[in-house]
Amino acid sequence: MTGLTMLSAILLSLTAALGGYLLGSLPLGSLLIKVVTGKNARDFSAHNLGIENLLYFIGAPLALTSFFLDLLKGFLALALFMGNPLAGVGVYAGHLYPLRYVNRQGIPHGRGNGVLTGVLAGFWLASGAAWWLVDVAFIAYAVILAVTGYVALATVGGMALLLLVCVVTKQAAFLTLCVAAITVLALWRHKDSLARIVDKTEARLGDPPPVYGRDPNVILAAFMIHPMTLDDLWQPRSLRWLKHFVDARLLPEAVLKRALLYARPQSHGEIRGIRLKDGRELRVMLVGGPLLPDQIQAYPDIATNMAIAGARFAKERGAEAFGLGAFWSTVGNKGEDVQAAVPGIAITNGGAYTAATVKAAVPGLLKQFKAEGGNLKTATAAVVGANGVVAFGVARMIAAHVGELVLIGRNKERLERSASTLKRKYPALQLSVSTSIKSCSGADLIFAATSDPNPVIYPEHVKPGAWIFDLGRPADVHERVRDVPGVHIIPGGVVRPPGDMRSYIDIHFGEGQIPACMAETMIMTATKAFDKKSLGASTRAANINYYLTEGDALGFEIITRDERVAQPLENV
Repeated sequence: MTGLTMLSAILLSLTAALGGYLLGSLPLGSLLIKVVTGKNARDFSAHNLGIENLLYFIGAPLALTSFFLDLLKGFLALALFMGNPLAGVGVYAGHLYPLRYVNRQGIPHGRGNGVLTGVLAGFWLASGAAWWLVDVAFIAYAVILAVTGYVALATVGGMALLLLVCVVTKQAAFLTLCVAAITVLALWRHKDSLARIVDKTEARLGDPPPVYGRDPNVILAAFMIHPMTLDDLWQPRSLRWLKHFVDARLLPEAVLKRALLYARPQSHGEIRGIRLKDGRELRVMLVGGPLLPDQIQAYPDIATNMAIAGARFAKERGAEAFGLGAFWSTVGNKGEDVQAAVPGIAITNGGAYTAATVKAAVPGLLKQFKAEGGNLKTATAAVVGANGVVAFGVARMIAAHVGELVLIGRNKERLERSASTLKRKYPALQLSVSTSIKSCSGADLIFAATSDPNPVIYPEHVKPGAWIFDLGRPADVHERVRDVPGVHIIPGGVVRPPGDMRSYIDIHFGEGQIPACMAETMIMTATKAFDKKSLGASTRAANINYYLTEGDALGFEIITRDERVAQPLENV
């Protein structure tokens, strides 16, 4: 082959790939739906325009026509470019990942099986591949789908077997390379579905698609979680294989943690079994962002972008509200930047209902302390994390009831300003500030609400018989504090939703219990009170009262006891 001939062949192949990509980018199915129904494709499915969803929502005639248009698109790419296999790679890639300009409105698309069928037909009729070679993919697809019911597994399995047969039977190298490229594209497109298959959260063929937004008795909220420790990373079955590499030191922990910075949020299933007092079912999609607490603090820009990606993910899957849990609640100006980037879904950091649980629990705790022989007028109370909004709110609540109050935080100047505010209102109160956690060692009552990723209160910081109200998430109180004689540890911000809650992921709040920030997301979604979302550092008193009232009406119970140690507290 001469240099000119080779250059001509390369240009023709590049033209075929580009032409196929542009053809694949055309949203023919969406245009068909718009012409026939007058509605946008997103009105039927927010994230998947595959034939399974179209059959369910639109009916067989339109669904099959859409599938045929995709098939025709795949076949035409090969026919128009004289059977060049690169045209098949291009049209499949264009359908799965279309040009931003063409898809600037975020038009949903399916798994690409219609286009892939057309491409395989084109390999046979236009590229000259043996008919039996193409049949290998179709037969493998049909068998795997019949046995498992998983479309993603059947698609990837069919293409993988086709690639293997191409290699074993020594098909043309160019065709084999193009089959390999399509297999890689299919694997990448279906990677999330394959992970959900491993996690047992993927729907099978024939399962009805989600009815969120169509059935008023089924409500969907979404909530973003993160691993508290590396061990939490292995909770999803799809990630457990990594643990063996880490344990064997084949994958250094530092390398793994670096890789987490580039990961994308994914679904970890749903919390189900929540039945509101009015009879409606409420489900919560758990969106996992794999950053650890120290990483969220160390890389705020990366964390904010991951939270934004999580919000978009939840929006595309039909959630009406998106809650930022634990350390996610601190990113992007406590959710404000996330909401600005994803305006189509209500986002909350959960601060209002968290404050509401404190408002409900603290008075009861003080009464129980007094009922068990404590003298509030002479008692010393320490508030750890008093630079924060929640902790200082607790300080304001208890200032009128205790004899001495110690504000503990990292910023002494801000602590002194807060102390001056309290001193003006309660001049008789003995008040001091400190930047040392040791200052709570003599306190009868300790209220902790920090954003530290590790425990800050250890046994040496607690005197026997102390009462501790721990609002930190992760917990501010180390487990060994329970060994201190007579200590009472009451978890703050913990709520039990109505019904029989079931979760695939352990969120570390006890069986059937959730954090208040998640409960706020649920209540806001159930009441459609999206104007009550919590964003930024401030929390409106009206919203706190709203969540107290509506949460109780829907059947949410605020936990005001340590079920392992303390006796129940009197509800106020």
